[in-house]
Amino acid sequence: MKTILVTGAAGYIGRHVVKKALDMGYRVIASDFAFKGVDERAEFCDVPIFSGDKNIYAALGKPDVCIHMAWRDGFRHNAPSHMKDLSSHVTFLNNMAAGGLSDLTVMGTMHEVGYWEGAIEDDTPCNPLSQYGIAKNALRQSMMLSLQGSSCNLHWLRAYYITGDEAHGSSIFAKIAQAELDGKTTFPFTSGQNKYDFIDLDELATMIVAASVQNKVNGIINVCTGQPRTLADRVEQFLRDKNYKIKLDYGVFPDRPYDSPGVWGDPTKINAILKDAGLA
Repeated sequence: MKTILVTGAAGYIGRHVVKKALDMGYRVIASDFAFKGVDERAEFCDVPIFSGDKNIYAALGKPDVCIHMAWRDGFRHNAPSHMKDLSSHVTFLNNMAAGGLSDLTVMGTMHEVGYWEGAIEDDTPCNPLSQYGIAKNALRQSMMLSLQGSSCNLHWLRAYYITGDEAHGSSIFAKIAQAELDGKTTFPFTSGQNKYDFIDLDELATMIVAASVQNKVNGIINVCTGQPRTLADRVEQFLRDKNYKIKLDYGVFPDRPYDSPGVWGDPTKINAILKDAGLA
């Protein structure tokens, strides 16, 4: 039975990854500052991961797999913390690999790419347009270079538009849920015609764990559906699923000129991983 360390275990995605890994039969070490909402079957660990400790791998229990999800201000894309924290992430991950970690997963983001129309693939050029995207892109480039030829396998999981668990999120779905709760009858909206790659947290967590525990497919892996849908279509489905009474007020906000008319991930790698694991 593999031991999986999940950093940022109490975060928006982290809690779902911890639960999914436990449900799939893995031993899980949950790493964070606090553990509210984290599955109690996990072993809680509050060892500071950004201390610079060269023996951090041993201090964290010598896991077989590390899923690194710890990241500050993930919903504030131009927060100064993204670039400020970058070297701490690099130091931590390199120390984990040097200590003997065999499989490292790091959460990436479509925001590494910046503006793009169509499917995002491994070799899609990156020109990030936010501090968040710049920092994640730099971390990916640094780790791919430093782990080249090492015995530590790197899985860089690039996520797209995530739905579910609105109470802990900050997406448009979370904002609509709050507006419904507040008794609002309408919600100001754009045209809603831009197409994106939406995935539910539960499905995403399955992909993250499945990709992390295998080493046949490494490098950049898009964790996505590969099926673009208009924002309007996905939000209308959300309203139906939740039986909300609130209505979208289309056209109140203009479509932003820097938003792509359609962007999604190429799911070829993750589909192969899921099929191999009997999860497809």
